[in-house]
Formats: sequence, structure tokens, C-alpha cells
Amino acid sequence: MSTVHPVILVVNAGSSSVKVSIYVVPESAHHNVDIQPELAAHGQIEGIGVAPRLTARMADGRVVADEQFPVEQVADHDAAFRLIRLTLSVGLRDTPPVAVGHRVVHGGADFADAVAIDDPVIARLEALVPLAPLHQPHNLTAIRAVRAAVPELLQVACFDTAFHAGHDPLAQLMALPYEYYERGIRRYGFHGLSYAYIARRLRQVAPDLAAGRVIVAHLGNGASLCAMREGRSVESTMGLTALDGMPMGTRCGNIDPGAVLWLAAQGMEADAIQAMLYGQSGLKGISGISSDMRVLLASNDPRAVLAVNFYAYRAAQEIGKLAVTLGGLDALVFTAGIGADSAEVRTRICAYLDGLFGVRLDAQANAANTQRVSRDDSRVPVLVLPTDEEGMIALSTARILRERGGL
Repeated sequence: MSTVHPVILVVNAGSSSVKVSIYVVPESAHHNVDIQPELAAHGQIEGIGVAPRLTARMADGRVVADEQFPVEQVADHDAAFRLIRLTLSVGLRDTPPVAVGHRVVHGGADFADAVAIDDPVIARLEALVPLAPLHQPHNLTAIRAVRAAVPELLQVACFDTAFHAGHDPLAQLMALPYEYYERGIRRYGFHGLSYAYIARRLRQVAPDLAAGRVIVAHLGNGASLCAMREGRSVESTMGLTALDGMPMGTRCGNIDPGAVLWLAAQGMEADAIQAMLYGQSGLKGISGISSDMRVLLASNDPRAVLAVNFYAYRAAQEIGKLAVTLGGLDALVFTAGIGADSAEVRTRICAYLDGLFGVRLDAQANAANTQRVSRDDSRVPVLVLPTDEEGMIALSTARILRERGGL
């Protein structure tokens, strides 16, 4: 008779999508915090309330579902979550989960690690909604949907900000009156689940580099960079919100706050300014064509070329700033959708880094997206490591489940 292993659900709720991954906790992980739960299935619904599409597949690649639905059938995140769970349960013979881990974008100053969710935790997360208006409400919606369906089920919040919680005050301060820093208006940093995974992975594949001064470039539709020393975050390009730092797919990145004051003085309402900064800026705003880097790289339109060049220019600038913080640079790691998959973007960024850091890419290795893409004579090794935020959520959820006697 086969053994039934505990199952963990990982939920990543976005503004118009819900992603659910199912992880199986092997026997060896019951007593070992370093054993990664194994991915069994993944599903997602995109276009919630507009043009819902469900895709789901098992870890072996077997497609479970690929279907579009009427808007009224998947009108909200609650309906989307139920549909994904029902679809994936078929492939797992409806093994009930023992816990659910959630990606929560903002943990503020309160949370430096993953936590079991209860009423006080939910209340504190609700208070942070203004700092992550496009993410936090949907994270909370998913949490409430699970609570309504299975109130007794353990839920764990895993934060994008937690990996950066140990930053020195110099890295957290903004030059506003100090009372605002005391009230929580400070630079937090994001993409922490991704950075935590890369720090862990780097210790496995290159422990000598992991012990040094490393800059990780998480380049996707959202983009940021993190400076690490001995595997710990010391600085990030993002700040109070996920708008700060380098330009992104639709987000502006760092801009002069005077520009926002000018927009307000022209009569632009706060909601319209927020919509523009989060959804109409970045690559999309500059190019006027698309937020998709692949589309822009394939285009000869002068503004598309400008958008890509600006993206690479700003990324290189941020690498330089982070290297100053670290006092040097021992390794550069690219990850996330653009960072791990676009050889052209890596080439453009690293072209700025040769003179100062001696960064030199191996064209053939870079084109193939191999793990190490730098030449032997590069003073700084350059690596490409795909990230796994869901895997980190599963690992943290299993740890808390173990601490509570659930494994």
C-alpha cells in the first residue's frame, strides 16, 4: 500500500490572476528543515473578471486543463481559487492539504519571517494595503477565501519584504522628518522570496561566491536588485513600495517626487496618478508599444529601442550603486523572467560593467542561458539562476507546520 504524503498548497494572488501550486512533503522533510517539498502540480487563472483562462498541469508535464470561461463563472478571486483547487485535486486524487502558504507582498516593519495567519495578523496586513495597493488586497482575498472554505486549516503568510528586514537604518531611511520613519515610512525592499531562494541556491552551486559580496538582479515584469553579503540582504533598489528603483514593465521606478507634485498641481487625481505610475509607465510608457521585453526586443521602433536601452542603462547604474554599498563585487546573478531568459538584456547591461568591474560575458554560454555566462577572464563571475518563489513559500510553510507538530 502506497504512503500518502502531506500536501501543501501555495497561493500567489495577483491583481487579475491566481496561481496555485501543490507540493508534496516527503518523509525525509518531516525532520529536516532543508529538504524541499516536491512540486506535484501547478495551475493558474488569468484574466479574472475580464477573460478568465485556466491552465493546469502536473509536475511531469501532463496537462490537466487549458480552458477559457465566461466572465460570470470566474468573476472574482474566490471563484478562481475554488476552480483551480477543484481542477488540481483530480490529478492528486483529492488529497486534502494540511496547510496553505500565501505570498504576501508587504509585511511592513512587523514581520521579519513567515508567520501563521490569525486574526491579529490579518488586521496588521490590512493596515499595510496603502503601501501595496495593487497586491495586498488580493493576497488578503485569497487568505479569506481559504478561511471561509476550511476555517481550521493552517495558513502561512510568506512576505516579499521579510528577507530585507535586517537592513541597517542607513538603508531604510528616507530624508523626511524622522517622525515618519518612526511611523513606518521607510525603505523595505521587495522580491524577498526570490532573493531568499537565490541565496539558498547559490550556497548549493557556488558556496565560495555565496560567502562573498553578491548582487542579484531579479528582472521580470517587476524588477529590482539586491545586494547580499554572506547570503544576507544589505540593500535593495525598491523602497517603501514596489514602485521604487529601476523601471519595470509598467511601473515607473525611481522618479523625481517633484514630477508627482507637478501632476497633482495640474489637477490629476490621486487615483489617476497611481494608475499611471503602476500601470502605464516603465517599458510600456516609454515605448508606447508593450510592457513585454520580448516584443520590444523584436521591434525596430525607435521608442522600443529607447525603452530597452533605458532599462539596461538604469539596471547597470543600480548595480554600480549596490557595489558601493558592498565595498566591491564578487559575483553578479541574473534571475526571473527577463534576467534568466534574455541573453540580449544581460549583454546590454553587462556592456556597461566591463570598464569598472571587468565583467565579460561568454557569448555562447550567454546565448544558451547556462548557469555561468561569464568568460574565464571576467573579474566578476556572472551566473544565471532561475528563481522559485513558490518553492520558498512551500519550504517556509512546511517549517511552520513542523514547528506546530503537523509533520
